[in-house]
Parts: sequence; C-alpha cells; structure tokens
Amino acid sequence: MSIIETLPIDTDLPADPADAYVEAMVKRAGTSFFWAMRSLKLERRRGVFAVYGFCRDVDDIADGDLPLDQKRALLELWREEIKGIYDGTPSHPIGQALVEPVKIYGLKEADFVAVIDGMEMDAYPRVRIQDMAELELYCDRVACAVGRLCVPIFGLREDEGVRLSGSLGAALQLTNILRDVIEDAGIDRVYLPAELLAHADVKSDQVTDVLAAPGLADLCAGLAERAEQHFENAKAIIQNAEPKAARPAHMMLQVYYRVFQKLQNRGWHDLEKDVRPSKFEKIAIALRYGIFG
Repeated sequence: MSIIETLPIDTDLPADPADAYVEAMVKRAGTSFFWAMRSLKLERRRGVFAVYGFCRDVDDIADGDLPLDQKRALLELWREEIKGIYDGTPSHPIGQALVEPVKIYGLKEADFVAVIDGMEMDAYPRVRIQDMAELELYCDRVACAVGRLCVPIFGLREDEGVRLSGSLGAALQLTNILRDVIEDAGIDRVYLPAELLAHADVKSDQVTDVLAAPGLADLCAGLAERAEQHFENAKAIIQNAEPKAARPAHMMLQVYYRVFQKLQNRGWHDLEKDVRPSKFEKIAIALRYGIFG
C-alpha cells in the first residue's frame, strides 16, 4: 500500500499540483508564521510551504486521536516517503512538493527524519521528559530541525543558519512549553524535566502533583532564563546576517518574543492566562519587520 492511500489527505483540495496542496494547508492552518513565509519570493515561499506542510502533517498525526500503533505506522510511512523524495519516487502531494526544494536548497534527509522522531515522542498518550538532555533532544527534533530545513530556503549561509536554528528553535520551543504547561497537563503531557521537578518538591509525576509543586514557579523561571539566552543568541546571529535572508526568521522571533515577554510579565504563579498574540499583533509585526524591517 502506498503512502498516498494511507496518510490522511483533504480530498476537498486538489492533490495536483502539489504546490497548491501545501499552500492550501498553510492558509487553512492559521499559523503564526504565515506572514514570515509570505514575505519570501515565490520559489522560496513554495519551498517553505512544502516544509510547513510536512511538519503540519506529522504533527497532526502525533496529536491526533488514533491509537499509538496506528500513529507509529503512519509516521513510519512518512519515513518511507522521505526516502522516496531523495530517491525521486514520492507519492504524497507534500512529498512531491518537497522534491524541488530538496534539490535546489540541499535540504538534509536527516533533518526530516529528526522531525518525525520528535513527533513520535509526542505520539504517546503519556509524555514525560526525564532530564535536560532529553528536553534538549526533544527541542532539537521538533523545532531546531525544522529551522535547519528552512534556513537554506531563506538564503542564510549554512554555518549561520545552523547556529540560528539551534538558538531560535530552542527559544521558540521553550516558549511553547512554558506557555502550554496547563494545556499539556490536560492531555497528560509534562515537558518539564523530571530532574528539575524533583528539585521543585514534586511528589510524583502525576499532573496534579506537578501543578501543585511548591517550586513550580521557580522551575519555570529557570527555564525562562534559558529561553531568554537563546533569544539573545538568535538576535545576535540575525543582526549579523544578510538582512533579506534573515527577515523571515526575524519575524518569527518577534512573534514569539512578544509571547515570551507576556509570559514574563504575567509571572509563573498564574499559568492559565492566555498570552497568544492577536491577529492584529501578528500583522503589525509583519509590517514592522517584513515590509519595513
């Protein structure tokens, strides 16, 4: 059975041309990164849309309601599809849309596989992170690897692109984790490392005990310091990069840095207040750092 017969496809949209398929996915998703992607010239935009379509699809598999064995089977099919992209035999519209970007920009197969591996970590009905090494691995797979796929398309040099992906990816993912502590706990996911939770006087790894931990606020504040340093490192790399090539990454950073600042201003004792930027804020950032940046 081919991947196109097995992976979920929206049949209301044309499977061909493949570029139209992934562009429709991006528009439908309402991602915070839409304006950053839209700021690119057509060929580069198509490449980033294709990467986003891949990431969106594997993320939907991991976060979906299917049993674990079915999720893992679908992710394994994606591993085969990625091989097919590099062999010249993709069968899914997203895979077909990725063929040209892979050739033109030299996207690495290992980074696609890393993203799938990260999504497999999320596919389990219960997620726990044991230590900072595992958290760093998780961030690398679900965020930094995505950056490594995008920065060649943006036009950044490989060395600065890899460094930027590491810093910005970690900053963004740590911001996600800090923003979504309550939401993730509601689906039995705890991304705060167990080794840090132990120092926060957590009685067990049950979500009720995690959320009631006396030292939870201090733990979050410590992770926020790490995120702040990653943001600062990313800003420095962007400042020294070619402005046009760095523009999409700069827009992404600004969207998330505003979320991060709202989290900092809210504090770590009230984890439920929504800090997501409004559509108006996202457009304002696009205008400031996209058109005029």
